[in-house]
Amino acid sequence: MVSTWLNSLVSGTVPVAVLAGYYAGGGEGSRVATVDKFAFSDDSRTTLAIGLSAATQQLAGMANSGTAGYTGGGNTSGGNVTTIDKFAFVGDSRSTLGTGLSSAQYANGAMANSGTAGYFADGYPLVATVDKFAFSDDSRSTLGTGLSAARGQLSGMANSGTAGYFGGGEESGGRVGTVDKFAFSDDSRTTLGTGLTYSPSLPAAMANSGTAGYFAGGYSDAAGYLTTVDKYAFSDDSRSTLGTGLSSARTNPVGMANSGTAGYFGGGYVGGVGRTAAVDKFAFSDDSRTTLGTGLSAARQDMAGMANAGTL
Repeated sequence: MVSTWLNSLVSGTVPVAVLAGYYAGGGEGSRVATVDKFAFSDDSRTTLAIGLSAATQQLAGMANSGTAGYTGGGNTSGGNVTTIDKFAFVGDSRSTLGTGLSSAQYANGAMANSGTAGYFADGYPLVATVDKFAFSDDSRSTLGTGLSAARGQLSGMANSGTAGYFGGGEESGGRVGTVDKFAFSDDSRTTLGTGLTYSPSLPAAMANSGTAGYFAGGYSDAAGYLTTVDKYAFSDDSRSTLGTGLSSARTNPVGMANSGTAGYFGGGYVGGVGRTAAVDKFAFSDDSRTTLGTGLSAARQDMAGMANAGTL
């Protein structure tokens, strides 16, 4: 990294962060440490030379857009972990935080108030804990008010500067459509009157900050593998369901977004087929869907997603 900076000084250039989304870790039949990067300028894919600190699946991701992305928790060959890996968007270098999650967990969710703090909501073993990491120094605190119930296999997205949302998942009594909302002003929690259309475990989520958030896919007792994409308007938290869903019914996909432009749902397990490398892109201008010509570097599920969309 030092040599990169020295070379930049000699050449008279300064490294800059490329606006891009990242899919990290997951399962391809075995756990992997792979991190795929999609440049938002042309949706081209590269794979980082440095992956996660360990091959991990069923982990969560969030980002301090413009600065760094974080992956946390998950399951490794040694069991569930508390590990938080941090990827600096300039240079894509990786470090591992000295303080990880408050407990070892997998199938957890994450979201972020970009510029201020990121949040990880517990997965399995089932607890309601929400850990908060201050971006100023990466210190961890645990919210006094956690999820409305102990829940795993959930997903998170955020209206940066205002509130974050954790939706779907599984509780001790079964799958739920619950969406919990955390106000960033004081970390207080409310639960939306309207939950997800179905009660899915392992949905994906992403957001067009300032406008709307999206939950997609998962598995429901009522409908099986889902193509459904539910959209929540941040102005009033009302829910609509997109006319065009995912390109295939799947569980365990992962979301990330170029806020203001488009959101992406990648990977997952397609019912009756198996893992997929497909990445679906939803234009925020009209919610139309396309599928990228170049998908993930391998068919994969149970990843973490995070994105650098610049200043939010």
